[in-house]
Amino acid sequence: MIYLNVLLKVKDAANIPVVHDLLIRQGQLSRQEPGCARFEVYQSSNDPTRFFLNERWDTQADLDVHRTAEAYTQIYQPKVIPLVDREGHPSQLLE
Repeated sequence: MIYLNVLLKVKDAANIPVVHDLLIRQGQLSRQEPGCARFEVYQSSNDPTRFFLNERWDTQADLDVHRTAEAYTQIYQPKVIPLVDREGHPSQLLE
């Protein structure tokens, strides 16, 4: 299992609604992809400029394919990334 947490901070508060809507669509598409066990998008209640992606992929190959799919190549990479500061955190589940 591949766990990925991504912290996003919108650079210009005027873009919060745009990023919000794009991330909702990205999540909807990503959840339909093979190997996607979880793709959740959160917005901070304390700071609306901050978003959090919580992803779980069955395999690294599934994550690699995700990065070639519509959600990533048509929404996230060209439209979201330019509007945010991004901090990716591949993670391990502690049990």
